[in-house]
Amino acid sequence: MAELKVETASKSHVVMKKSRLALTGTIIKRDWQLYSLLVLPIIYLIIFKYGPMFGNIIAFRRFMPGGKVYGESWVGFHYFKMFINDPTFWNVFKNTLLLGGLTLIICFPMPIIFALLLNEIKAKKFKKFVQTASYLPHFLSIVIVAGMVLQLTAINGTINAIVEFFTGEKIGFIQQAEWFRTIYITSEIWQTMGWGAILYLAALTTIDESLYEAAKIDGANRWKQTLHITIPGILPTIVVLLILNIGSFMAVGFEKILLLYNPLTYETSDVISTYLYRVGLESSNFSYATAIGLFESIIGLILVLSANGISRKLTERSLW
Repeated sequence: MAELKVETASKSHVVMKKSRLALTGTIIKRDWQLYSLLVLPIIYLIIFKYGPMFGNIIAFRRFMPGGKVYGESWVGFHYFKMFINDPTFWNVFKNTLLLGGLTLIICFPMPIIFALLLNEIKAKKFKKFVQTASYLPHFLSIVIVAGMVLQLTAINGTINAIVEFFTGEKIGFIQQAEWFRTIYITSEIWQTMGWGAILYLAALTTIDESLYEAAKIDGANRWKQTLHITIPGILPTIVVLLILNIGSFMAVGFEKILLLYNPLTYETSDVISTYLYRVGLESSNFSYATAIGLFESIIGLILVLSANGISRKLTERSLW
């Protein structure tokens, strides 16, 4: 009897699978014009996203410029041992963790706070002006932003003019390593806060107004309404963006750091991505750079999976 039940369940599973396949085939035949639009994006992903992943093999092989595409000879974990025993790598690894952590802790909440404050503004014209002014930095190229930062923090720049007025002295902000993290985080907040608030403002529009009316009747002030209605209402958006930000935790802004840092500030400004640039492109040590990049990618993958799992357990919300 048990064997008969198992056989019946197996047959029904096969039948359901065949029916799903038949239904999928019918849908594709019916809407083939729409599905054909996916062809070019899929080709793009295969060529430019998945194809280059095979190049990671040179992290385990000795690659010589002008030689074979996937390296000359197998060296195993030689390049991984090299960066593990390299004190310079661990310094840039520490800098990456510190800058990534500061960006996540300081820069991530700022758009949320900004969106909540904008949501409280009742004057529509003033609100639109503030929104427009805060969005503008996002549309400036990194080169322009870095140029503005360098001009403002220069010895004869605006900030030093103010500092000299009050203290009588000037500070070499961009030449002193201890100032780099402050400059980077401040410029990152200025550039990303307004644009990042857009998603939260959109999420705020989905909250039912009747909840606020009921809270007012119950005697809840604006702070309690924000705490018990607004924040829970945008929590799914916060969770998704937090997981995505944790995934890019190690990929601290390469372009901006490359444009802002100099040999005097390497102690606090040099991160994995800029170190890879110097080692891989300037020194042509591609296998060593690939090994470090693969190590960085694995850490990023672990962080995404961990953040998603923790979020699913604690908040019952996740990306998958």
